[in-house]
Amino acid sequence: MKLLTKTNRIYLAFSLVIYLLTAVAFYQIIRLVIYEEVENRLRVEKRDFQTYVRAHNAWSNIPYFVENKINVTPVVGRGARGEEFSDTLILNRYDHELIPFRQLTFYQPIQGVVHRVEIRKSLIQTYRLIEVMTVAMMLFLGLLLAGTFWFQGKLSGRLWYPFYDTLARIKGFDLSSGASLTLDSPQITEFRELNDVLQKMADKMQQDYRSLKEFTENASHEMQTPLALINAKVEQLIQSEQLTETQTHWIESIYQASRRISRLNQGLLLLAKIENRQFNDSQIIDLAGLLTEKLTDMEEVLSFKELSVSMQAMKPFDVMLPPALADILVTNLVNNAIKHNQVNGRIELVATTDKLCLSNTGGQLTSSPERLFERFKKESTGPDSVGLGLSIIRQIGDSYGLSIDYQETEGIHQFCLTRSQP
Repeated sequence: MKLLTKTNRIYLAFSLVIYLLTAVAFYQIIRLVIYEEVENRLRVEKRDFQTYVRAHNAWSNIPYFVENKINVTPVVGRGARGEEFSDTLILNRYDHELIPFRQLTFYQPIQGVVHRVEIRKSLIQTYRLIEVMTVAMMLFLGLLLAGTFWFQGKLSGRLWYPFYDTLARIKGFDLSSGASLTLDSPQITEFRELNDVLQKMADKMQQDYRSLKEFTENASHEMQTPLALINAKVEQLIQSEQLTETQTHWIESIYQASRRISRLNQGLLLLAKIENRQFNDSQIIDLAGLLTEKLTDMEEVLSFKELSVSMQAMKPFDVMLPPALADILVTNLVNNAIKHNQVNGRIELVATTDKLCLSNTGGQLTSSPERLFERFKKESTGPDSVGLGLSIIRQIGDSYGLSIDYQETEGIHQFCLTRSQP
């Protein structure tokens, strides 16, 4: 959910609560004011009634109180009481509908007898006035809420435009392209400071990326040349007939160490290139078909180690990868399955459109499965293993949207590739 959407929803919910409370409070205030006015008029009618009674010492149903209803009833054996206001309903004799009235009850002695006097005033016009005022108030508040919400959305969109513009430019920024990140200098101080920080970070990242890229390229060329020369000279020494057995052993040790350094250098440089996305020629590749071809190419090695291969549900498993990395990925998977297999073992390949699994027989795992993909972590103790094969596989997967899962069940080691969820 976007920040503006979340903010607008919170603002709308808060405004609705405030407006509803305001509407209820407004209704109660109007009702109290109108009721107070009605009660004041009833008190005026009470004084008129009392004035009439004192003047005539009697009461007759003359049309003195035209606007109101009045009911005078003698009360026997009761003393005088104070006045009391109440609401009541009276049936209209014309349309037989109940009409609301506000009633004032008080006690007045007439000719020595206490009478209960009830003066009523119709509230139907008052209720209609309250209803009209409430509806009008709700309508105006609703229009105000809608207008405020619309205005705030437009205003927020304009205020936050520099932020979304910066976000779009950052999304399109590519370190490997060589183009620098260019950000505007908006008028809003916070966004301007944010752009300045991001600009400095992007420039520093580009500088570090160029430095690392130059280092890996230089190391790839400059370090491999002397290592290749050392290996060539050592091979010549090994073929010499004038060496003693001890010297031959020392030279073989030097040769193995030199080859190991060469493989370590190649592996670490490859990991650095993958992390820096220096492989830009991605295309759709069927990893299932590529694994099948690799197993076919390794047929002599498989026969030598007496390994059987089975393939099931062979459907294309298409992924977006640079061809060079795809070849490295399947080569490392196959080499790992062969290297850690056992005599008369088997390799099984299962491919579907959503999952690709390569399994092999082998010994029990001696370390934690979570650590298999760490750099320089290896199960084999042979001199040919440098412990980077599975790390390279994991790095390729992380960089190009592939999940690499491993599980071991009763001596069956299985590596599965699936597409990562976006």
